[in-house]
Order: sequence, then C-alpha cells, then structure tokens
Amino acid sequence: MSTTTAVVRKNTYYDSVSLMSVSTKANALDGVEQAFTAMGTEMNKGVLENLGLLTEELRAAESGDLMIVLVAEDGADTGALLAGVEDLLTRKAPASAAGGEVTYRTIASAAAGIEGANLAVIAVNGAYAAREARKALESGLHVMMFSDNVTVEDEIALKNLAHSKGLFMMGPDCGTAIVNNVALCFGNKVRPGSIGIVAASGTGSQEVSVRVHALGGGISQLIGTGGRDLSERVGGIMMVDGIRALAADPATDVIVLVSKPPAPSVEKKVLAEVAAAGKPVVVWFIDGSEEAVTAAGGHFASGSLQAARTAVGLAGLAPAAAGEFDAEAAAAQVAARLADGQRYVRGLFCGGTLCDETMYAVRDAGLDVWSNIQKDPAFRLPAGSASRGHTFLDFGDDDFTNGRPHPMIDPALRIERIVEEAKDPEVAALVLDFVLGFGSHEDPVGTTLPAIEEALRLARDAGRHLEIVAYVLGTDLDTPSVAAQSDALRAAGVTVTLSSTETGQFARAIAKKAQA
Repeated sequence: MSTTTAVVRKNTYYDSVSLMSVSTKANALDGVEQAFTAMGTEMNKGVLENLGLLTEELRAAESGDLMIVLVAEDGADTGALLAGVEDLLTRKAPASAAGGEVTYRTIASAAAGIEGANLAVIAVNGAYAAREARKALESGLHVMMFSDNVTVEDEIALKNLAHSKGLFMMGPDCGTAIVNNVALCFGNKVRPGSIGIVAASGTGSQEVSVRVHALGGGISQLIGTGGRDLSERVGGIMMVDGIRALAADPATDVIVLVSKPPAPSVEKKVLAEVAAAGKPVVVWFIDGSEEAVTAAGGHFASGSLQAARTAVGLAGLAPAAAGEFDAEAAAAQVAARLADGQRYVRGLFCGGTLCDETMYAVRDAGLDVWSNIQKDPAFRLPAGSASRGHTFLDFGDDDFTNGRPHPMIDPALRIERIVEEAKDPEVAALVLDFVLGFGSHEDPVGTTLPAIEEALRLARDAGRHLEIVAYVLGTDLDTPSVAAQSDALRAAGVTVTLSSTETGQFARAIAKKAQA
C-alpha cells in the first residue's frame, strides 16, 4: 500500500521551470510512485485536489509557500525519499552570498546590481508574471516571458510598453529564443550565422533552426513572440518589432518568419513589413497563403524544411546534401504488413508546430483528422478524450500542461498514451516527436523506449504490425546528440524520419494507403 506525505515550506519561492524539472527528477527516484513540487497557488491546489492528494495542510498553503507531495511505494523509506526530493530542491537553490555570489530578490535590484544586464526571463506563475514583466520593462530590460496563463489585456499592455521603450517583450508563453548565440529556455545548440528568425511558435522555430544548421547555415538571432502575438487583438506587435530589429541588424542577411496562420488583418500588417524589410524574408505561416506572401515580395515556404532550405540558399550557401526519403515507397511496405482493419494514424506530439505540420499533411490528403488543436470545432478533441480516426494530439497544449510539467520536460502522460493507442486494433501507425536541447529532458528517447517496446509487443501478440514513426528534433551539438537518440530508436525497430516535413509526408502516405 502506498504512503502519501505532504510538506509545506512557508515563504519559500522557486520558479516554475525549476519546479517542473525537480518534479520530473523526483518521479524517477526508486520507490516513488508520484511526486509533486509546486507553489501553493489555487491552480496547483486544484490539480492536487483532482488527484486526490490535497490535504488540509496543503489547502492552507499560500501562493508564496512551497508544496511537496510524495506518494511512496509500499515498503519504501519515505524519509529517505523525502530527503532525496529536498536534495533536488537544494541543487536548484540560488547561490548565496556566502558562496561568493550575490542573490537578488527583486528584478530592480538585479538590474541595478549586474553590470550590463539587459534581459529578464520571467518564469513565475501566470498570476504574477505580468507584474514582474512590467518591473523588468520599467527597469530598461528586454523580457522573455516563459509563463503562460497571462491575460490578453496584460499582454497587449506589456507589449505596447515595451514598444514605446524600444524593448522586446517576448511572450507570454514564449518557450524559445536564441540571443547572441545563447539559447534561452527551450533551444538547440546551433552554429552562429546570418539567418535570423522571428517566430510565434517555439518548436516551429526550433525546427527551422536545426534544419538550417543541418543544411550548413547558422542563426544570427531567434526572437520568440509568444503564440498569441499574431491574433487580431494583439496585432503582431512583437513580430513587427522583431522584423524591424533583424532588418537593421548587420549580422542578419536573411529573415525567416514562423507562425500558425495569423489573423487576416495582422497578416497584412506583417507582410507590409516584409515588403519594407530591405532583406530577403522567408515566410512559413502554416496553412498560409502563397499568393499573399509572394505579392509582398516574400519567399513562401509550405513547410519547415522548405523554409530552411530557402533561407540557406538566400544566404548564399550551398545547402548540405541530404538523402531523399521516398515516403510513398516506404508507406507501401508498411501497408503490406498491416492486418485487416488497421486504418488510422495516431500522432502523439510534444511540440505543437510539429503536430500541426504532420496533422495538416494528413488533412491535405482529403482525410478527416481530429486533434485537441484543430481549428475546426467539428474535429476538436478535448484533452484526455479517446482518439477518433486519424488523431493528432499536442501534449504541450495548455489543457495538458495546466499544473503539470511540459512534455518536453516530463513525457509521462504521452508515455501512458503510447501503450493505450497500441491496444486499438484500428491503429496502423503511431507518430512521435522527441525534442532535444536546452531545457528538455536529458534522455527523452531512453525514458520512452520501454513504452515503445511494450506497444510493439502488444501489437505483435495480437498478430498485428504496428508502425512506429519518430522524428528527433536536435543537432549533432546537442547533448544527447540527435544521432545517438535516433540510433536508439532504430535499434528498437522504430522508423526515424529526418525532418518534421518528412514526418508529415510519411504519415500522410501511410494514412492514404491504409485506407485504400
């Protein structure tokens, strides 16, 4: 029988990124059935209540208190496990003055005390993020806001304030940036170069940056905007400022824009900036209009790989040779191994744009697709719903991450779903992504392989072939490297694709042939 222990540490603050990382590592400790470290906000207490773990002591915790909840397996040493969790937290604690470094308690004091500081990363609970971002902007700092659950009204006000001060306001919900060759939050190690990116998509911008790297190019700057920036209400404030900044940057020769489809009025505003940039601009707006981009003088890209190839070519580089993948021939081999009734492709993704690119590739074949991020309400699945037909789930969407770590940090929810989908006799293929780099799980493939092996066993025991397709987003400079993670997948019998675009093409070909 498991044992639950709850501890509240009064007036002890940790940022959300650190606590997500600690929770992931704590859940991996031998003897731990479930571990949860979070600040005592109402949202986090609501998550604990839904899990049946909210005690009266936890209910009384305040937003500035740290909550530690540990469910230990039967017979495990609860005291030792709790000490292990405390040790993980201690490693995350900021250096003290006694260690020769100064700990700053406020953004204003840090800005005043650190010579040359000009950027703040905000990763606190969304209820407090806008307040802290305003302090940073008023202190003359650019802001990257990792926090989500910030109101649109606050976003607009903060971006207008930043614009008036000539500062960047990246976010909210901005997960990726590369500034002066330094990756912030989620990002990959890529070579420096002359291609700049402005993106309203975290994994979309990561994908373009690693594809540019693989093709022999490099990145000057990668500016994130947050996913709502190109909405009608926000109006593209950060993307416009980002385009202008890269247009004025002597180290940037080519600009790449990445986003889901903007609101029509915002698209016009952004494309006007493309026309005025004075530099070649590649535009990858997923499911976007080639005619509108071309009319503005931009270079249209229908996918991430085309965006990277076009940018590298415009930068005056000869793209590195890459092997061509025959998706149709490979899908024909898969179809020949399927049993009667295996018809559907199920995509389980950590990256929203990676999910989008594959989902739209299948949809464009004239097939119905369901997803928690579908624009068409008729085909939208709430998080946690059973799959229908061709289903593509973004486990990084807010509905899945509310009160939980992002799946790029802790893929536990997706791991459970892999095995669940494998039990469905109508499933022909599972499509997975693995995102490497700074901020991500240190071994995303290794922690998922047991579920993949179990999925393949379930299908084999039922007399079915289950095709598992995986794409590893990363570079040879990342730790672990993309080659090492890909080799581990291949050794387990997984088909590894070499780009997000290729993943979509293969998934579409399998879906078409499985239903033929």
